[in-house]
Amino acid sequence: MSNHTQALFKSAYQQDAEHAAFAPGRIEFIGNHTDYNGGLVMGAAVIEGITVGISRRDDREIHIISDGGQVVALNLDALNPTQGPSAWTNYPIGVTKVMRDLGVSMPVGYNLAVTSTLPAGAGMSSSAAFELATALALGALYSYETDKVGLAHIGKKAENEFVGMPCGILDQGVSAFGEVDSLVSIDCATVVFGTTRMPEDTHFWIFNSNKKHALVDSAYADRHKECHDALAILQKTYPEAKTLSEISQEQLDSSKEALGDLLYRRAAHIVGENDRVRAVKAALAAGDLQAVGDALNASHESSRVNFENSVEQLNVLTNLLMQQPHMYGARLTGGGFGGAVMAFTNSEFGDEQAQAVAAAYEAKCGIAATVIHTRAGHGARVL
Repeated sequence: MSNHTQALFKSAYQQDAEHAAFAPGRIEFIGNHTDYNGGLVMGAAVIEGITVGISRRDDREIHIISDGGQVVALNLDALNPTQGPSAWTNYPIGVTKVMRDLGVSMPVGYNLAVTSTLPAGAGMSSSAAFELATALALGALYSYETDKVGLAHIGKKAENEFVGMPCGILDQGVSAFGEVDSLVSIDCATVVFGTTRMPEDTHFWIFNSNKKHALVDSAYADRHKECHDALAILQKTYPEAKTLSEISQEQLDSSKEALGDLLYRRAAHIVGENDRVRAVKAALAAGDLQAVGDALNASHESSRVNFENSVEQLNVLTNLLMQQPHMYGARLTGGGFGGAVMAFTNSEFGDEQAQAVAAAYEAKCGIAATVIHTRAGHGARVL
């Protein structure tokens, strides 16, 4: 457990934590909004993440504190979503409810402290990291074990049903299955996970636009519905397709008139993104890093034009990065509507270059970008 988490726990509860757990944030490398459409995604668990400390109480209360606020007290027997300043507790409380529904015995409540090295609202999935770290800590406290797939599903169920965010398995899956210097691949139709070793001398740079996004309150749910509506129209002609990811480009093009412009473009993003994930896998296997970069750039362009989940700040950052030397490719990472851009570079791209991009971005957009140079690290674990 980090010294920061230990200090926060002891300050709040006048005792040491019994257990601690860590879960990393993630980079969405390629595969944007494909997860809830039964498609293919690739991501990387990063070294930054969420740490929680936990201990049992002798009553039925839950007390939660973050490094940004005061203790929030709730009742273990009244687990309902909250709104307002304490809405951030919906993530651990949602996990608590899911685990209770799974039959985990919780005879007493708990004290929990959470600290983060992830920037909030940057599209690196601090929410999934919070869910998985909480689930592992609760498992240690209440003697419950599950595998990585089960862990990811606990987090996803909490986010879907308690928080109210209709996300797929990408965020929780990458956080659970992360490995050092590796990408996590997920076939979301079959929920099969794999890892791909990253080529040597390749680097991730995250440029947080500091244009905050809040996916529950944004157009994420609208895009989810638009994909569902597009599939319903396509299924009239192709009833065998269970998800948009089973639709080919040829089938999509032949249905363009029936779909109309908006739904066609939404579906085109998903169909094209699945093809780009396959292209990236093949290019990585062949060591063709420029082809990887071309797919990343094409992914962002589709997000901008077809899915319209990019915003001006992300487009400016991406365009600035694409003009840089030592750059393979750049794209928004995460749900979009704000957040961050990921740059995939070689080892010659350095801090001086990154800061020049950030300065040019601030001059154009009037917002200071936060730059993070990160790498792929271990997945969620008990400490």
